[in-house]
Formats: sequence, structure tokens, C-alpha cells
Amino acid sequence: MRRSPILFTAVCAVLCAVPGAGAQEVAPADPDSLARWQEMRFGLFIHWGPVSIRGTEIGWSRGAKVPAAEYDQLYKQFNPERFDAREWVALAKDAGMRYVIITSKHHDGFCIWDSALTDYDILSTPFKRDILRELSDACREAGLAFSTYHSILDWYQPDYNTNGAQGGPGYALPDGQKPDMDRYVAYMKGQLREIVTKYGPLQIMWFDGEWEDPWNAERGWDLYRFCRELDPKMLVNNRVGKGRQGMEGVTKAGFAPGDYDTPEQEVGAFNLDRPWETCMTICTQWAWKPDDRLKSLKEVVDILVQTAGGGGNLLLNVGPMPDGRIEPRQADRLRELGAWLAKNGDSIYGTTGGPFRPEKWGCSTSRGDTVYVHVLKRPGNRLSLPKGVVKVQSAALMDGTPVPVKEKGDELVLDLKGAPDDPLDLIVVLKAAPKP
Repeated sequence: MRRSPILFTAVCAVLCAVPGAGAQEVAPADPDSLARWQEMRFGLFIHWGPVSIRGTEIGWSRGAKVPAAEYDQLYKQFNPERFDAREWVALAKDAGMRYVIITSKHHDGFCIWDSALTDYDILSTPFKRDILRELSDACREAGLAFSTYHSILDWYQPDYNTNGAQGGPGYALPDGQKPDMDRYVAYMKGQLREIVTKYGPLQIMWFDGEWEDPWNAERGWDLYRFCRELDPKMLVNNRVGKGRQGMEGVTKAGFAPGDYDTPEQEVGAFNLDRPWETCMTICTQWAWKPDDRLKSLKEVVDILVQTAGGGGNLLLNVGPMPDGRIEPRQADRLRELGAWLAKNGDSIYGTTGGPFRPEKWGCSTSRGDTVYVHVLKRPGNRLSLPKGVVKVQSAALMDGTPVPVKEKGDELVLDLKGAPDDPLDLIVVLKAAPKP
């Protein structure tokens, strides 16, 4: 028997009551938490659920490619017997990733943890194992930071189905009871409290689904504040509120609500003032799709390097298969990327973007007096950089091979004639001269 929405609401209202307050009363992001996350630079995004059985997109295919009534019953077949949290985490480490974020609940409303507030969860599947428990434990054992993605919208939960929201209820409200957004928010807050309490501390609460009419700016500020109260050190992305500008992911109307911006399926613009994180799929679909086009090693190296060179983090997504494995060809690509990072990670981890702005040839990263010039598209045997950005004392390849450098007019010219071709990323390391 499904748990009553009235019972959900009564429990959540007690657990999650938060007094009203203005935006100015929300504490800023914990600076140490933000700095640690930015230094990591690279994380694993995971979109997974019963929809993997059909190989269609998570959430979005409900009612579109898969009839809603059929989609909502897929969980009864979901039995990923080959899921091994430690294998996933070992793969993330092999890929050079420093943190993991998984969909606790997507737009379809299915919960991959044991929730006391709904039966539409992992314990109601044939699998009957708590995925969040196993993955959060495995991450901590391996020294990776753990976080969850949580959809604000919920096309299954009937109280969300207000103000013309897309989709429809996955189960019925009691006779005479109408959808109520306040009840839905109480339900959502109850689930967030469960996640943070049972699987925390979390590095990030990664929200999505804020764009539909039932959500508004006031609710965004309230949820942002609620997360601060759950854990003051937990970061919250900008999709908690209504200020995000499309796929570019930037909150233009001030720096809040949210601690950082979230460009989607594109590398964010150069920005050293506002933290940001590009989320990108390793194939084309967020959830697993048979024979989906896999990005080449060159493509993923370019994305990672360009993101770091612009001052951002990269959250690279995989969609596990219905049996619980990460598709072998995707796993192989991640390991290839990890092998590249094992040799070149000093130019990514713990760096800041710049000082040279990204150009057609590539970009740069820096740490202290060291600048890494990433030549992703070689412009011949010479690379001209703007003079005066950094006073260069020496230049060399990553293996220590010297690279001639000279000033010519307004340019700083790197002589690449003796440098071998690198199909992925030719990195020139500049040492800055001490400041007088």
C-alpha cells in the first residue's frame, strides 16, 4: 500500500517548518568548502533509474517516448544485480575524478534511496538495496566527496501538479483534496532532510527543475536558506532559484540564490569572479542509451582543459546500464582520460583559469608562479601570447624540454618548432620571474 500523501505532509510539516526570512538573511557559502571544491576541478555525474530499462532519457521521456502509466511502473522491473558501488568509485578514481554526484530523484519522482516518505523508491523494486547508502559509503572509503542531484519539480507527486505544471500525478490524492504546492515543498524538504541526515555530510546539494511555474523566487530563497540550516558547509548550486539564464547556466541577477553557476552541455565562459561548473555528458543522453555516440578522448580532454582554463569545474556524466554496470566503452574512455591526468594533472587540479584568456589555440591554467599553456589546436611552430600578462623566466614542455621564448613588439612568442606534435594537448610550462 502506498503511503498516504496526508501522512507525508503531516510528518514533513513538523520536520521542515522554516520561518520566513528575506534573501539578505541567507549566509554565504562556506569559503573553505568552496575552495576545496574548486581545487578538485573534476567530478563524476551519474543519471540513473528504472528508465534505463527502456534506454530513453531520464524524466523527459515520461509521457513523450514512454507513456506515463508505463513509465511509472518500470520500477517494478528494476533489478540492477551487477551494481557494485566500489567498482563505480574505483572507476571514478581511475578517471582522475575527485567527487561524485548522483541523481537521488529526477523529474520522474523516483527515489534511489530508502525514503520514509514514499513507496516510489528503491526499496519497492526487486533490487531492494539502498543505492545512496552503498555509494556514499564507498565514496568515503575511497576519499571521494559525495553529493546528490535532486529535482525540484516532480511529475509523479500529485501535490506538485499545480498551476499547469507538465505531467500528471503518479497516484491519486484523497477524494476532495486538491494539489497543494506548500504540501509538496514540505514533502521535498522532508526528503532533503533524510538525505543529508542519512548520507551526509554532502559536499553539494545539486538542484534542477526550477523553471516551471509552481516554483518562484520566494520559494527558491526559502529552499536555499533551508539547505544552509541543514548543513552550513554544504554547497548549493544556482538552480535552487529562478535566476539561471538557459543552458549557459549563469545567474545574472546577482550572485544568489546559489553558490555557483551551472553551464549545461557547453563549456562556461571565462570567469574568475563567480564559481562555476560545466555539466556534460560523455555520450549524448544523460541516461543510458544503447549505441549512443561516445565522445572521443580528444573531445573529453578539450572539454576538461577548456573548463579549467576558464576558471570552472567539470562534472562529466555517465548513465549506468539497467544491470548496474557502467557501460564498458564509457568506462574505457574514463580510464583513458585518467591516464592522461596521471601525467598532466598538475596542470588541472588546484589551478585557476588564465592568466591568458582562452583563444582558438587553447587556454591556460596557473598555480602560484607556474603557468600552463594548453595548446589544444597547434597554430604551427610559433604561438603568440599577449606580452605583459606574465614576466617569463623560463619555458619548457611537461617533460622539461626547453621551449625558446622571446618578446617581439606586443607579443610573447613561444617557439614550438622543436616540440613534438601532441594529438591531445601540447602543454608548455612557463615559470614567472620573481616580482621586484
